[in-house]
Amino acid sequence: MHHRVEVENVVFAYPDGQQALRGVTLGIEPGEKVALVGQNGAGKSTFLLHLNGILRPTEGRVRVAGMDVVDRNLARVRGAVGLVFQMPDDQLFSPTVFDDVAFGPIYQGLSEVEARARVLAALQDVGMDGFAERPSHHLSIGQKKRVAIASVLVMRPEILALDEPTAGLDPRSRRGLIHLLRDLPLTMLVSTHDLPMARELLPRTVVMENGRIVADGPTARLLNDPALLSRYGLE
Repeated sequence: MHHRVEVENVVFAYPDGQQALRGVTLGIEPGEKVALVGQNGAGKSTFLLHLNGILRPTEGRVRVAGMDVVDRNLARVRGAVGLVFQMPDDQLFSPTVFDDVAFGPIYQGLSEVEARARVLAALQDVGMDGFAERPSHHLSIGQKKRVAIASVLVMRPEILALDEPTAGLDPRSRRGLIHLLRDLPLTMLVSTHDLPMARELLPRTVVMENGRIVADGPTARLLNDPALLSRYGLE
């Protein structure tokens, strides 16, 4: 079982020289659900983008599901790591919900029959069955987030990386999303400002500040430490 995430001493600088990650080392076991918290600019989104090779480290190495994140493995890495962006409109660009979710399987070369079966199963998994023929851009943000997750689940990933999944959701949509994520038997890394969701859903918390991991431990302990919360600007 190699489903873990292994990140060793990753340093990353943007082309303009801005240092975003300053020596990040992290291991995630198969099936672990981990919250990634910290203020805006701490490096959380940059870190998530390293897990499927959208960004590559300036120094250090990233391994996911037993594979180094390097050119020759990219297709397999992207099959293993499902990345769900904060803004669903960055992920949804097809005329209908069905086409958005079918994009990956068809691109992967699955037959139309197999792709269709997978799409309908993924929509069912996220509680969006019956929406296949709807235009994605007519959906609510909560519905769009579910479709974005379905478009990743359809690829049967081992690891799910989510950036701010509850941002912009009303209370009912947020609750539905938490239930959905709780029931997915996947390794999960969730960047979030929603600390109550982290408490409820993600047993381990990693705190980032200024491109470094500054705390890593049981969510219950870290998020009940007022000194730690105030030091890293967590509410």
